[in-house]
Amino acid sequence: MTQVVEHPSSRTAGGAEGVPGPVGERFDRAALIGYVAFLALLLYGLAHTYWALGGDGFPFGADDANPEYSAFEHVGRDRLAPWIAGGFLGSAAVALLLALPGRRRIPARVLVGASGFSAAAVFCALADFRILGNLAYVFMLKFGAINWTVINQLFAVVSVGLMLASAIVYQRRTSGACTGCGRTGSGAGWTTPEAAARWGKRAAWTAVAVPLLYASTRWAWALGIPLGISEELWEEGKEDNLWIAGAALATMGALGSLLTLGLVQRWGEVFPRWMVGLRGRRVPLSLAVVPATLVSVMVTIAGVMYIRLHFQGAFDNQRDDWGATVPEMIWPVWGIALAAATLAYYFRRRGACRRCTRG
Repeated sequence: MTQVVEHPSSRTAGGAEGVPGPVGERFDRAALIGYVAFLALLLYGLAHTYWALGGDGFPFGADDANPEYSAFEHVGRDRLAPWIAGGFLGSAAVALLLALPGRRRIPARVLVGASGFSAAAVFCALADFRILGNLAYVFMLKFGAINWTVINQLFAVVSVGLMLASAIVYQRRTSGACTGCGRTGSGAGWTTPEAAARWGKRAAWTAVAVPLLYASTRWAWALGIPLGISEELWEEGKEDNLWIAGAALATMGALGSLLTLGLVQRWGEVFPRWMVGLRGRRVPLSLAVVPATLVSVMVTIAGVMYIRLHFQGAFDNQRDDWGATVPEMIWPVWGIALAAATLAYYFRRRGACRRCTRG
């Protein structure tokens, strides 16, 4: 009888059949995310080191283009830049540990937790609603609002986002799950298509309802109804045509929320008949998942900023104008619900994994 010798690179990290092990993942595209995250975080940490040493161009705190939106409105570069530099350089070290093949002596939950903490710090403290607002203005062909601070916010968000993706890959690899799809072979649980269809529908309808509540106040203002604001504030906005612009932005958000229904409807999986040239074809998975994920992140960041400003006392003089601030404070519900609906859509449509062949 011929003895078959297993090559070391075919063994799995957790003993799960069909799941690539650490050796086989050295040049894995999933692991490559970690190296990209490390490079981005390292470069941004070095940039803040440059600013901490007196370089020009620091984008945050008192040097922000609009410091009234910043969590560090009255903090100068000399105090803030060193802390941010240390945070990003530390995050770069964690990203490198996540990317390197094999296991670390540091428990996986510590590295994954550190990644989550870094992302939360950027989402809640450095980034704000201007990312979402600038996206809306881009669609309206108004590019003047984009400034150096917003560009830096985008770079920081993308960097820690890549770090989170690397943490997910690392957690899968060290737990024996497939690094591509996360399946372990049990074939049951909340990630099955049947289960995802149930909880995904509830999440999708929640993601539709919240932005419509917000849009209703802006439509009311445009129609001459000062819903949730004082007559004085409404008159001021009327003179500058602010309510027309606000209604336009709200309408864009409402239309986007209706597209969320595609995550639980047939037309979100197969192009409808009226789409000439595409009708009857399957909707590419990434065409729905990527933009929905990005919007969920931006909406959550914007909502967290309004909550932060509330606790900072920024709205203490606007208690009679609750319509201008309260609807935005529930945006994190919108963002989380949209993210959940997107995840459910992914679970329902992902099919068999090319890596581990599970389906």
